[in-house]
Amino acid sequence: MTVIVLDPRWPELIPMGALSRLESPVTCTGEVPVSVRWSIAELPTREGLTGWGTLLTTNPHDPEVARRKERGETVFEVASRHDKVLQAVETMRTSRDRGAWEIGQTHRSLLPYLKEETEEFAAAVRSGVNDRMLMRELGDVLLQVFFHAEIASRRGAFDFYDVAESFTNKMRSRAPYLFDGSTGIVGEAEQDRLWQEGKKRDG
Repeated sequence: MTVIVLDPRWPELIPMGALSRLESPVTCTGEVPVSVRWSIAELPTREGLTGWGTLLTTNPHDPEVARRKERGETVFEVASRHDKVLQAVETMRTSRDRGAWEIGQTHRSLLPYLKEETEEFAAAVRSGVNDRMLMRELGDVLLQVFFHAEIASRRGAFDFYDVAESFTNKMRSRAPYLFDGSTGIVGEAEQDRLWQEGKKRDG
């Protein structure tokens, strides 16, 4: 009688602590990949004492999770689910599902908010506010990034993790010294040369 909430980024990575909790019958919510179901089918499980068994999911808000919580079942979240970036992505996803205002937004309708939040961050920097306020203003800018990525994700274009990957790929091209195992300070002239070369290469 356990609910195991997997990391949606790597659902195949089930830690030993979760495996030891497997109790038959094992069922899965719809978003759990078939590959995970096949792997679980090959593992030994304890016989369920209640007949409820174990539920595997990547969505802690699934209705079946709520039903099982009401029955008093234990919810076990793999450690990586406590990652703050994952929590932010899921918060934005839930917001887009449940907030009428969020549901109605588009890339274009959000542009004034992106401009406003960016200007507020710049004003905070210029005014010399404390680090806590600076962090909050930067968080408001990041909210806009999460929002635009979630909108794109809904149409199957890209998600926040693709945006993060695009940043890393850009740095690989324009600042290769960050990835070649070298150490030490790279001079500004060399940085500029490499950046311009990467820019030409990227088009």
